[in-house]
Amino acid sequence: MAKFYTAVVTVFHEDGSLDFEGNKAIYEHLINAGSDGIVLMGSTGEFCSLTMDMAKELTDLALDTIKGRMDVIVGTSRMIPEESVELANYAMEKGADAVILITPYYFKLSDASIEKFYDQTIPYINGPVYLYNFPGCTAHELSPELVLKLRRKYNNIKGCKDTVKNFEHTRKLCNTLLPEFPDFEIYSGFDEFFVHNVLSGGAGCIGGLTNMCPELFVEWTKSLNAGNWDKVSEIQKKVNQLMEMFDISAPFLTAVKRAMKIRGIISNEYGRSPLVLASDEEDAKIRQLLKDMDI
Repeated sequence: MAKFYTAVVTVFHEDGSLDFEGNKAIYEHLINAGSDGIVLMGSTGEFCSLTMDMAKELTDLALDTIKGRMDVIVGTSRMIPEESVELANYAMEKGADAVILITPYYFKLSDASIEKFYDQTIPYINGPVYLYNFPGCTAHELSPELVLKLRRKYNNIKGCKDTVKNFEHTRKLCNTLLPEFPDFEIYSGFDEFFVHNVLSGGAGCIGGLTNMCPELFVEWTKSLNAGNWDKVSEIQKKVNQLMEMFDISAPFLTAVKRAMKIRGIISNEYGRSPLVLASDEEDAKIRQLLKDMDI
């Protein structure tokens, strides 16, 4: 069965501290909508802005709030391998279903360096791990050949999130991994590729747009799993239009948080510094898009 996970946002107070009640409200909203689960502290969750203590606090908050009512995959990406292992095992001990781990960012890494990072982390993590490929933010790519090599080495690698604008890479991942490891879960990182991913053998999507209208993506997932192709096609067109949200602000999660506030899902939309709130011009575009889509 295909799944659509929410790369959940993290909301903060104006001073940059975690807004516990605001984040709990988001989790409850996603549960009530019937969401499959969340990826906590992914890119949309501003993981790179969190201290280790904040990351552990947010992990505690999410797992204590959700209590098994939907899947929780915790992003434990840190620049230092030992910190990634520490946070991953903390999350697993607290009850996470799995963790997801991106490579260190800033330098463009060779395959040998990427492999070394995963060699220093994956075998020391006490639970299932998803690899995270996001070349737009890391400046390097996890090749299908390297992912296959890593999967052959480590049985606790459960799958991969592939956040790429060109679906060719995801297709190659499917064609390279699935013949040997048919249970390997490959998720697209952009919402519009959900159906294409599943039809190519993938497991679904881990997307950010579902934060603001989870009901739409729950319906899409149910329709795809039921083979209701007319409804699948109808929602695909809506999601294609909704992808305009990515072009409104930088990063796009600023626009997503404003849309969530407009819809009454959250009352506090602050991000961590240096992120700023949506401008008046961006706000007008967000409101027009939601109006055009009757959301």
